[in-house]
Amino acid sequence: MNERENIIRLWFDMWLKQQDLGIDDIFTEDVVYTESWSPKYQDRKTVKHWFDEWNTRGKVLIWDIKQFFHKGNQTIVEWYFKNEMNAGSIEEFDGISLVEWTDDNKIKSLKEFGCNRNNYNPYQYGDQPRFRDEKANWF
Repeated sequence: MNERENIIRLWFDMWLKQQDLGIDDIFTEDVVYTESWSPKYQDRKTVKHWFDEWNTRGKVLIWDIKQFFHKGNQTIVEWYFKNEMNAGSIEEFDGISLVEWTDDNKIKSLKEFGCNRNNYNPYQYGDQPRFRDEKANWF
């Protein structure tokens, strides 16, 4: 399990350092990577292109791992994420990644799921819900 956790930590570190420290080593050639807001990259070449291109437009400020869960050839990692884009917008959210592994510990599938950090109780003031008048986040 530690090897798999270290691979995930390496992936997060690549984003924090804005450097490819081994994408070819951790992903299968035919990896399927799905972001929480719907983009889907269907091979390692595209994942590498996305990584390189995205890092020209923004910077990951924080990608903290909270915990791991392992079962068979799958790992779930819970995390907190924050980035800043070059235009000044900042995004932050909690999330999980569902990782599917090959027998030699390469990532063959990774799906991200995000959760808004700006939570509230719509029933705080009574039996009828009061929802915020705001656009829902994309994840």
